[in-house]
Amino acid sequence: MTHMSRSAQPSHDGEFEFWRNHAQISLQPVAAPSILGLFGYAAATFVVATNLAGWYGNTTTQTFLFPFAAMLGGLAQFLAGMWAYRARDGLATAMHGIWGAFWLSYGILYLLIAIGVLVQPTPFVALGFWFAALAAITWSGAFAALAENIGLTLVLATLAAGATCLAVGQIADISPWRTAGAYILIASAVVAWYTATAMMLEGTFRRVILPIGKLRGPNVPGREPRQVIQFMAGEPGIKVGQ
Repeated sequence: MTHMSRSAQPSHDGEFEFWRNHAQISLQPVAAPSILGLFGYAAATFVVATNLAGWYGNTTTQTFLFPFAAMLGGLAQFLAGMWAYRARDGLATAMHGIWGAFWLSYGILYLLIAIGVLVQPTPFVALGFWFAALAAITWSGAFAALAENIGLTLVLATLAAGATCLAVGQIADISPWRTAGAYILIASAVVAWYTATAMMLEGTFRRVILPIGKLRGPNVPGREPRQVIQFMAGEPGIKVGQ
């Protein structure tokens, strides 16, 4: 740091203004992490939820699903959550981080069951409490997403509703609740796929192709998205809905 004379030193009251006016900003833009996060979530949730809904498989199928769920829903989504820190997106950080960690835990759980270390109980009450905690966090995220866009709000609201149903179904051992939760998660996966596709197309075509109900910024097909740079923070502000 170069030496400054006393006369050049900013006053206490004007110190922030002085450094803001003399700062040099180096931008390191990143792509919207939720594109990866939502695709990973959509793929893992669809494959697992369709099995829970009875579309295919049997009682041993879970042992063949956990690697897919752990890598796409877990690792890919968790990485998206960590990259969301750089994008200054607290909502994406929380949701992708929490659900990515869940899918990694889910993969480890069923790996231990597959190799005989654990025996899956019936009803699976412990897993029900996992979903109860996740549902509470995801309802909070769905409320926060109301400030972003309708697409993300629907993803999180259906995810929270599905987790709630699975929590009740597992804890109380009520099969219809588990089935209802599985179908709601299938719907959430489809909405997540649409939302991630819309974000990806907007990034490649540099205009809105598929609307996702943004509450701020262009939401009409053909309109160019805003190029958001948060000068005050010195970092790009690439959020879920932008």
